[in-house]
Amino acid sequence: MTQTELQVRSGAGIARGMTAGAAPPRRVGRWELVALAAEGSWAQVYRARPIGSGPDGPAAHAVKVLRPEWQGDAVVEALLGREALVGRSVSHPHLVAILDAQLRQAPPLLVMPWLEGATVESRLAAGWLPDLPEALGIARQAAEALEALDAAGWTHGDVKPSNLFLSSGGHVTLLDLAFARHRGEDTRQSGRSLMGTPCYLAPECFSHAPPPDIRSDLYSLGAVLYQLLGGRLPFQAEELGQLAIQHKQQVPPNLRRLAPFLLAEVVRLVHEMLAKDPLRRPQTAGELVRRLVPLEIATFAERAVA
Repeated sequence: MTQTELQVRSGAGIARGMTAGAAPPRRVGRWELVALAAEGSWAQVYRARPIGSGPDGPAAHAVKVLRPEWQGDAVVEALLGREALVGRSVSHPHLVAILDAQLRQAPPLLVMPWLEGATVESRLAAGWLPDLPEALGIARQAAEALEALDAAGWTHGDVKPSNLFLSSGGHVTLLDLAFARHRGEDTRQSGRSLMGTPCYLAPECFSHAPPPDIRSDLYSLGAVLYQLLGGRLPFQAEELGQLAIQHKQQVPPNLRRLAPFLLAEVVRLVHEMLAKDPLRRPQTAGELVRRLVPLEIATFAERAVA
């Protein structure tokens, strides 16, 4: 796989979900691997516990291990290192935490808390669609995580349903920091310009005029919220080039046509998040949170009355 192919693949990260397979190795580094929990194209995730905690010790950690065939690949190891750097330096209740990392010896790995629940993507694939308060709550919690990243000088770079983990109680955790970019980073020179998932990428991510920033993440979150409320993506195409043209030039179908029940304020906000010009979107994640909170409260009140 070339670097460009790795960058644009939506499956470049972890495809979360229980996966049948051979029994995992018993120990890696300081960790006892209890069960294979998920597989991706370049890493595997195991449920794990610290060595020495005993066979009955709680397996309360997730260990992300680089596949043997990718060990030594400079691009993939840089992604893992970037995820470790961001996850250990930015702390927020709605952002995945990196508790430990092994990057200089084989196999490279990251350690995270074990989360109970499922990704938004897997729930959508099972036929679930959130009601309006749920959808707004998911977006608001993701925006709070983005606000914390932005305050530390980072953008996420790959906001999408498979990177939003939802607990049974409705708590959202934003996952996968491998594509994060630091403010001012020259993505053209770093070769990371195509990183992300095309269905959710902002127009500027395809051309770098202007360079992506936190407003690009807000566009991606707008595409997620559009999908949650409308039951489809704002743009759909078989070819990457066609999809890029749609993001850069076309207007998505009016969300009100797909979901007539929506409040006008909700429709307006989603379409602002999907504006072609970053200056027409919410300018910060904090601004988006402040606009989502009253809408979330109002729709919860309507649901309670109903």
